[in-house]
Amino acid sequence: MSRDQYTFTNPAELYADFEPEKQHQPEPGLDATLTPKADLGEETYRGTARLAGRKALITGADSGIGAATAIAFAREGADVAMSYLPEEEEDAARVADILTDAGATVVAIPGDLRDRAYCRDLVRRAVEGLGGLDILVNNGGKQVFNDDLTTLEDDQFDDTFTTNVSAMFWITKAALPHLVPGSAIINTTSIQAYSPSEILVDYASTKATINTFTKALAQQLAPKGIRVNAVAPGPIWTPLQVSDGQPQEKIAEFGTQTPLGRAGQPAELAPAYVFLASAESSYVIGETLNVNGGSPTP
Repeated sequence: MSRDQYTFTNPAELYADFEPEKQHQPEPGLDATLTPKADLGEETYRGTARLAGRKALITGADSGIGAATAIAFAREGADVAMSYLPEEEEDAARVADILTDAGATVVAIPGDLRDRAYCRDLVRRAVEGLGGLDILVNNGGKQVFNDDLTTLEDDQFDDTFTTNVSAMFWITKAALPHLVPGSAIINTTSIQAYSPSEILVDYASTKATINTFTKALAQQLAPKGIRVNAVAPGPIWTPLQVSDGQPQEKIAEFGTQTPLGRAGQPAELAPAYVFLASAESSYVIGETLNVNGGSPTP
């Protein structure tokens, strides 16, 4: 029997043949050269028109969680604007083809989230290309491990905060005038916001900031009928992990510390974003939805 997101299955045995391998890619990393391949839901995600007619902007949409979310949104009936780095064009083109095959209008907008002007223009181009905007997914991020705060370079610290936090602020601020009641903003935080690793001080700090930003903005926008929520992934297999997101010696055991005993796949995140974007979550505001294989959170 073929599997989709509705198939009854034992989650502890899902992806039983998945064995991550030591490997290194330069930043930002590509799904095209990741071994083994991440599951983006290309062959499994089945839509049911839950986002029919919606218009979404997704950052980091070329690979990993962003790509899986884009595929799910398109198969649920949404049109999608994709933000990604120019160096990720190979991955982005593949994902765009999958979205187009699903019947979605696709707007590809490459650029660097560290660039304030790009972030603001990104929203303008998404609105023009899609004919509006009612879903914003702030997902693009930077993660580079560092063992010792004394060797954490100022530039890396600044780049991590600019990519993960400042870009979210710039994009969200630019998007707000276009969002109508019923719109949804979804930010990607992390289990690192609650259970930070000693080698990810800068990254974990940004994820805690994203979590708090989400909950504060949710209170501000709820009276306007705009819902703001977040998804907090645990260890998910993406190019981020092999482009210095984790030390090489940790790759082979990546995700085994979770109660499920394995890493998650991007395809397992996408339904959380679909839920938070859809009208099914109309009474869900300021929530952080943890998708982490069972690790306890506050």
